[in-house]
Amino acid sequence: MVDDEGYPGGELPLMGVGERLRRAREATGKSLAEIAAETRIPQRHLTLIEDGAFDALPARTYAVGFSRSYASAVGLDPRAIADDVRAELGTARTADAPQRLRNFEPGDPARVPSRGLALASLAALALLLAGGVMFYRTYFAPGLTPPPLTTETVAARPTGAPTAGGAAPAAASGPVVFTAEDDGVWVRFYDGAGTRLIEKELARGESYTVPPGTDRPQLWTGRPEALAITVGGRPVAKLADRQQVMRDVPVDAASLAARRAPGPVSAGGAPSAATPAAPMPGTAPSPTSDGRISPTT
Repeated sequence: MVDDEGYPGGELPLMGVGERLRRAREATGKSLAEIAAETRIPQRHLTLIEDGAFDALPARTYAVGFSRSYASAVGLDPRAIADDVRAELGTARTADAPQRLRNFEPGDPARVPSRGLALASLAALALLLAGGVMFYRTYFAPGLTPPPLTTETVAARPTGAPTAGGAAPAAASGPVVFTAEDDGVWVRFYDGAGTRLIEKELARGESYTVPPGTDRPQLWTGRPEALAITVGGRPVAKLADRQQVMRDVPVDAASLAARRAPGPVSAGGAPSAATPAAPMPGTAPSPTSDGRISPTT
């Protein structure tokens, strides 16, 4: 028989807390494994408690909290067991300790956050980090990702305009090929009806050929300076010489061939200054620091 204070048979408290808990467990017919499953306390810790080796537990709060949960599982008074554990540890509870401290022990496994709550917290943290990355890329590096759909861009100028010398552009034909000169060059190609042909980030050296016969093919990108262009195997001038948002740029063979090809290479290896690039149709003003598009002059 176990009395209300946790002493079997009403005997005086001559035995330790661990021995009283062990006898109470045996009286209920439960094994250590069953107590461990019921209290969620590791079985090795329950063994230490029954042996009275409270100093071998991770901390004093664990010793008190685990012993209290063990006492509840075997029908003993949790408060009395907790007090006796404190006494065995050499630190008696003061009479005027706050009630909340008497009722809460950080080591009590019943008050440890559940696994589901921990996973939910990690998921929320991951979403917060992802949102921060998207905010940075959208507002501080707009050329690296697709510009917002509400961004005001300057429409491309009509194709077929005369070159700088005033002569009409020569007829051109052949495959139109764009090759990325840097990693992570975002592009979107689409036809005159707005049907998307491709949208992706090109890796350095990766090429895309505009499908022959596409009706009024156009381009949207934030990295025009990183795209090398050939028409029928012959290089033509880049869309721009610096990073900026360009949209609705015609990329059919005739429009691109209207540009001047890169100037001849001089003996020193640098392009000749005698053939400057003609104005580039379809160029939009560069985005400002907050991602907006500056108006044209």
